[in-house]
Amino acid sequence: MMITVDRHDLSLLNELQRNGEATNAALAEVLHLSVSQVGRRVQRLREAGIIDHYAAVLEPTTVGLDVMAFVHITLDRHGEKRGDAFEQAIRDVPEVMECFSVTGEADYVARVVSHDLASFADLMMKEILLLPGVVNVKSNIALKKIKQSTVLPLEHIVRPNPRKQRIEFTRT
Repeated sequence: MMITVDRHDLSLLNELQRNGEATNAALAEVLHLSVSQVGRRVQRLREAGIIDHYAAVLEPTTVGLDVMAFVHITLDRHGEKRGDAFEQAIRDVPEVMECFSVTGEADYVARVVSHDLASFADLMMKEILLLPGVVNVKSNIALKKIKQSTVLPLEHIVRPNPRKQRIEFTRT
């Protein structure tokens, strides 16, 4: 699906990333558009998959998840079936907030949250190390959050050609 995004769409996306609770009326006021224009644009951006979903972002420590770790996971062998089995299994571990297939020394890096160090150790020993194909795990415990954002930078979309009013995106 191909979608053309203009400067109003980019402004709308920036506003929604910063405040997903904003009403169409509030967005219309900020963007100098009508409420119906905002509604149509949001619907089009959702249908195109540019807006994936809305969610409330919780602060982990306020709900008792005081440990965050970045876990580097290596599988015993590579292959489509081994990787698929691991990927499906790790999706089912609720403490795994994100998991990426990566280049480098490990095959995967996961961001994991836990109540405390003892529960993190249990999670590693009783779940992560027992996932299909896992042969090695190295963890880095986060000491302090310096920056965490859900806002994607969109400035690069308009920088290449400031005269160009519309940008086309193809969803793969």
